[in-house]
Amino acid sequence: MAGLIEVPVTPRTLGGLDRAADPNKGTRLREITEQLRTRLAGRVVWNVSSAPSGGSVAELLHSLVAYARGAGIDARWVAIRGSREFFLVAKGLRRALHGAADGPLALGPRGRALYEEVLHENALELSGLVGSDDVVVLHDSQTAGLIPHLVGAGARVIWRCHIGSDEPNPHSEQGWEFLAPYLDPAHAYVFTRKAFVPQVCDPARTEVIPATIDPRSPKNQELAPETVRAILVHAGILEGPPGDGVPEFVREDGTPGRVDRCADVIRLGPAPAWDTPVVVQIARWDPLKDPVGVLNGFCAVLEAFAPRPVDLVLAGPNVRAVADDPEEATVFNAVLDAWRHLPHAARRHIHLVHLPMTDVEENAAMVNALQRHAAVVVQKSVCEGVGLAVSEAMWKGRPVVGSAVGAISEQIAHGETGLLVEDPGDLEGFAQAVGRVLEDATLASALGRGAREHVRKHLSEARSLERWHAVLRRVDEGKSQQA
Repeated sequence: MAGLIEVPVTPRTLGGLDRAADPNKGTRLREITEQLRTRLAGRVVWNVSSAPSGGSVAELLHSLVAYARGAGIDARWVAIRGSREFFLVAKGLRRALHGAADGPLALGPRGRALYEEVLHENALELSGLVGSDDVVVLHDSQTAGLIPHLVGAGARVIWRCHIGSDEPNPHSEQGWEFLAPYLDPAHAYVFTRKAFVPQVCDPARTEVIPATIDPRSPKNQELAPETVRAILVHAGILEGPPGDGVPEFVREDGTPGRVDRCADVIRLGPAPAWDTPVVVQIARWDPLKDPVGVLNGFCAVLEAFAPRPVDLVLAGPNVRAVADDPEEATVFNAVLDAWRHLPHAARRHIHLVHLPMTDVEENAAMVNALQRHAAVVVQKSVCEGVGLAVSEAMWKGRPVVGSAVGAISEQIAHGETGLLVEDPGDLEGFAQAVGRVLEDATLASALGRGAREHVRKHLSEARSLERWHAVLRRVDEGKSQQA
């Protein structure tokens, strides 16, 4: 196994972030930034994740680390290395924490031995880099086993957990039992939702910080309609001609970027025309995102909406590009098989899209364009930890239909910022909610406006800095008392 993956991040200045998110917070944002810079002078803030790209955590870190570096803080990001078997164990553990059944390898003695062996190897290298006064933020269950090693090396360790279960069940309890021996030494815990906090974590050391989005990133920056069209036509997602626009965007370092690659698309017949309403779900190929359920639910939408045209774009990353989930190809093959068994007439309106991941920012621009073009964005998850795709679509003023699970149930106020389907398995309810938005332009517009305002007020990067400063202050004070 090769060493840690050091993820390069270009610094980004905070100028304009406060204006993009909340114009009234500019002064406070600058004050907090100065306090953080003073507190962390001469120290490094290390972020450790399971992969450098391909998921919500990686997306969050690209922005968080970039802004920290731009503010004069020595923030760095590394991703651990592991075998395919390790990541299978890690995925089973994640499923258990979500409250879903895990594979027999994940939480048994063999799984624990593999988990500890791989993280011990990563800890040996990381301990040689981390200073005794540095701060280390470990992300999710894949990295929790590093906590005792890094605390022993003198670092101030924060464990950031983005996932969990709405209600404890035997699966989630087994998952937390697996992690409990590694968690206790941490100086602080940060969770996405209060409901995700388990009993094994000390409430006095726990903070809740919702996942946030970066409104200036390639995935969320403003795009003109002609640019959206040019990107989607070039990528092969929409039917041409591209119009007068250019498939361009602004990269995180402020330089111009262009969408040059095409998506891999499986479809029967032509791509959707520019004026065809499109229902969109963008997510990793994971059974917890219920892509097969989206297919089947959309068939009911087709029946209700006929003879008017409406298409579904079910999109996710290229399955070969996500290092920490070796089962994505298997899940996608199940989606493909389900698609092939649909009636011919339904398949003509359903497009399975693999978005290229070679250039992460180019991929983000494609997602941005696809969300902005969508008549409805759906997130039919069985459970949901972070829900970034929902926040991103809401920021773009799109009406969202989501399952009332996990983070989605807190992001969407039913009837005000989107529509919720109480039971993720209720295909009829899902179809009715999607059809309701497609039929009622006034409702769609009102939901979109409410959604954007909710994200502006509550889910921007600028809103989370104050909470992170409080966590760091408490960690420093707690370690000083221990000394």
